[in-house]
Amino acid sequence: MKKYSNFLIVFSSFIILLFIFIKRSIVTSTIILSLSLWLNTLVPSMFPMFILSDILINYNFIDYIPAKITTLLSKVFNLSKNAILVIFLSLISGFPSNARNIKSAYDKKIISLEEANHLLLFNHFANPLFVIQTVGSFFLQNTASGLIILFAHIVSNFIICFIFRKKNVPSRNNDTTIKNESQSFGNILSFSIKKSIDSLFMVAGIATLFLILSTLITNIFSLGSTASFFVKSILEMTMGLSSLSSLKLNVVIKTVLSTMIISFGGLSVHLQVISSLEKAEIKYHNYLKGRLYQVFISGLLSFILANILL
Repeated sequence: MKKYSNFLIVFSSFIILLFIFIKRSIVTSTIILSLSLWLNTLVPSMFPMFILSDILINYNFIDYIPAKITTLLSKVFNLSKNAILVIFLSLISGFPSNARNIKSAYDKKIISLEEANHLLLFNHFANPLFVIQTVGSFFLQNTASGLIILFAHIVSNFIICFIFRKKNVPSRNNDTTIKNESQSFGNILSFSIKKSIDSLFMVAGIATLFLILSTLITNIFSLGSTASFFVKSILEMTMGLSSLSSLKLNVVIKTVLSTMIISFGGLSVHLQVISSLEKAEIKYHNYLKGRLYQVFISGLLSFILANILL
């Protein structure tokens, strides 16, 4: 089976490489567009958030969350306290760090394999600053839309968590052992900046690769703006959101579609999640299942809110 999958990857890569040579002028302009979009929209919203979230994690901010809150959430959602802490970390760091947080907690044996698989259903949170600033203010040019999208996106995760709460068996180990060695603030800040820059370049590379792929598909098959939007949204979230902003649709529809795109995440995010879970027993299929549920739930929530508030 692996032999055939490897052949498919090699064959597909060769075909893409061939089209890159044939359509090199389009590919060049696509790369320039992608890097421009990355520099002007993603870096301003993600860079400070990456640094601040990493500092909070290094200072073990979860120790400052009142025990009553974690206990209440644990009972309502039928999760272990350590699972609640993983969710808090993911809310700050955003995807695809969510999957890395789950794997890290499982590797450290503070959550069970069953709970790790359960968390994949709903532990999918976008960077809050990206949603409000890049999607709301820049793409949709409406801050209220950004707030609606963020609210629907977060709440839909917790709705899925509540719906499937009886499917989970909470981990028995409730000792919070996610600890970091004591370091000076200077060292933590320096490490956070380096880590954030690495993450941003990774985002740039993945976004550019998938934009090239979507551009080749739309160009080869002569797809219109609407079809091109759907292809880009499925392949790479940010490019799909950028493409949506240029369509002639009212703000309510754009808000709902943006929410659904973010809730799915795009295949680029899915591949990053698969990569994060590599060599682990945690199964990806729960992540895909959760995203399909979230697309519909978050879309419905944003539709209701957008019609009331916009």
